[in-house]
Amino acid sequence: MDLALVPGSANYALAETVAEIVGEPLVACGREVFPDSEQHVEIGESIRGRDVYVIQPTGPPVDSHLMELLMLGDAARRAGAGRTTAVVPYFGYARQDRRATGREPVTTRIVAGFIEDYFDRVISVDVHTSSFEGLFRIPIEHLSALPVLAEAARPLLSAESVIVAPDLGAVKLAERYAGILELPVAVIRKRRVSAKEVKSSGVIGDVVGRAPIIVDDMISTGGTIAAAIETLTDAGCAGEIMVLASHGLFVDPAAERLNASAASKITVTDSVVMPGDLELPVHVVSVAPLIADAIVQLHRDRSLAGLIAHG
Repeated sequence: MDLALVPGSANYALAETVAEIVGEPLVACGREVFPDSEQHVEIGESIRGRDVYVIQPTGPPVDSHLMELLMLGDAARRAGAGRTTAVVPYFGYARQDRRATGREPVTTRIVAGFIEDYFDRVISVDVHTSSFEGLFRIPIEHLSALPVLAEAARPLLSAESVIVAPDLGAVKLAERYAGILELPVAVIRKRRVSAKEVKSSGVIGDVVGRAPIIVDDMISTGGTIAAAIETLTDAGCAGEIMVLASHGLFVDPAAERLNASAASKITVTDSVVMPGDLELPVHVVSVAPLIADAIVQLHRDRSLAGLIAHG
């Protein structure tokens, strides 16, 4: 089958970069939004019998971008695509993978059901929860941007650097960074007060006089990172405070919170399009080579060893 790269509108620049690396032009697509907010999409050239990869992260606005992804998948199927793969660098709704109170949906499973109707496979990057794959009945290729982010941080390390997990859920992530960078790990105890507010209550590990590197899978409202920085400062850390995160959503009030914090450098990937007026010390590294490599290997039915996230 010939390869076809179909771009959604959520992160067209990333799709362009992936296409340049793969050496395959993007398939022409049209998108229109009607006055009542309904969307209309159209694939502008023949993809019959082709191996189709729809590149569309489902970051904010999540519902709109998710709907566009599904519509492009349906359009590809109806146009006779030989195989369809959803390339979703950031996967919205991945955090809602279980019931906390008993009277709520498992929303990740709902989204998985929709995607399964239109795609044969999913490629995603550093999904929030390890249970994500188990909610799908189609193959999930879970890629990791950790090596790229770790190498971006390496030139700034010192003998006093320490990897910090901002909560217990990020411990495995921190251990993976620590293994790559050969650094010790500290963990912050966090309690979530609401969807927008978290409180930290102490540090497990030695951070006194050390330069912390806070690692997480995403920065959304910035509450977790801001609370972690405050806790580390109170605990006696020294030097610059760095932050590494795979996905930089930076939704309100992230800019305000992080501007008020002591973060000296925040490194994220280009998995989503960030707001243009953040005025934060943000450095962006690209996941386009990672995604392009995965697409080429899958298209050729080869192994993805070395690209897959573990733990």
